[in-house]
Amino acid sequence: MFKVLLAGLLVTCALQAEQGLSQQDAQFLQMMQQKAEAEEREQEFKTPKKPKLSSDRAVLGSLSAPIVIVAYSDFQCPYCSRGAGTIEEVRKKYGKKVGFIFKHLPLPFHQMAQPAAEYFEAIAIQDPKKAYRFHDEVFKNQGELQSGGEDFLSKIAKQVGADLARLKKDRSTPKVQKRIEEDKKEAQEFGIQGTPGFIVAGVTLKGAYPLASFEEIIERRLKSK
Repeated sequence: MFKVLLAGLLVTCALQAEQGLSQQDAQFLQMMQQKAEAEEREQEFKTPKKPKLSSDRAVLGSLSAPIVIVAYSDFQCPYCSRGAGTIEEVRKKYGKKVGFIFKHLPLPFHQMAQPAAEYFEAIAIQDPKKAYRFHDEVFKNQGELQSGGEDFLSKIAKQVGADLARLKKDRSTPKVQKRIEEDKKEAQEFGIQGTPGFIVAGVTLKGAYPLASFEEIIERRLKSK
């Protein structure tokens, strides 16, 4: 529990948007919020959240894995980049025990978040593996996303081997647009308003939590199976 509260000191993109608070007040507010989330988390161990899991989505690992993690993320959010790195650590440690789905919560003040989400889903139609290579490269080179815009996204898409002509056609289709809107709606239903947010085996983590916080949930779930 201490690790969970300590992890709450990490600032998410949503909290970063708050104005007019002293550092001390902001830290106190965040600690209270994380305490409430920790209590909610205990309840979720008893009654897990159930995000929509669909076999036609880009998945890393398997949806039949003992642990399934769903991320609600924004390609332009720096804390989401940190969260992506943590998921990579989780997958390295737990291997086939973990399945992962990347979902979208593009924040309105990030101009390139929505286009990047559209690129990811359009590439996923072609090849889920290429979509996740796109995911990795965008987060690794996130500083170029704002300055490079669509040219940057096209460069990365080409780099991972996507068919650009097909991508440009697919990104504006109802299938892609509906999927992103459904992700946003699902995140809101789970009380996830800032990024990144995660559902880890039915348990919510709101923010760029460290590996230890994921481990606590995963180990507890594995012991109960």
